[in-house]
Amino acid sequence: MSAAPIKVLVIDDEPPIRKLLRMGLSTQGYEILEASNGKTALEKLSEGPALIILDLGLPDIQGHELLRTIRARNDAVPIVVLSSRGDEAGKVEALDLGADDYLTKPFGMDELLARLRAALRHQLQIQGERPVFRAGDLSVDLVRRIVKVGERDVKLSPKEYDLLRVLVQHAGKVLTHRFLLRELWDELTDAQYLRVYVRQLRQKIEADPERPQYVLTETGIGYRLKAGD
Repeated sequence: MSAAPIKVLVIDDEPPIRKLLRMGLSTQGYEILEASNGKTALEKLSEGPALIILDLGLPDIQGHELLRTIRARNDAVPIVVLSSRGDEAGKVEALDLGADDYLTKPFGMDELLARLRAALRHQLQIQGERPVFRAGDLSVDLVRRIVKVGERDVKLSPKEYDLLRVLVQHAGKVLTHRFLLRELWDELTDAQYLRVYVRQLRQKIEADPERPQYVLTETGIGYRLKAGD
């Protein structure tokens, strides 16, 4: 008996985009639910989508307001936001409201599929958080607080470890500067502190800190840890 297909709710008012997503996702075995506006989207939530793709530019309900409403009803379903190019403030606000990731239009189907898989992995990781995180040569034992790159033990300061732990707990998800500052210090702390600790962490876990493979920069928005294996 085959597993039930994963339901994806596509919320977008542009028919060509919905058609593109319907065709691209259907070929990968996803079941597609569609909504061209916020009102229909809220009705479709009762059908239990496992993933949501949300365009912020909707005709009836402002995208961020819809995101806030969805999160109030369901705080677990992964949400990938579609936004216009250059809308940096909109992306940051969406992530702070609980979106898991974002894509800028126009986007490639391969990239979207990768982001959806990462969002699903992140949700599963939260539901049954693995004590040992692995991505490439990096391993982080969250129980014993042991960090390794290959066979090499990595010695981190308490704050460097706290930063890595938060990144691991949300691996694959974009974390805004504001979120990280709130988790690690308080929101009044200068973002320069965060940049300093990210740089120090990269120097200890990256083969080339100037071309990081694990702690990735989302320019103007925040950081993302490479999704686990």
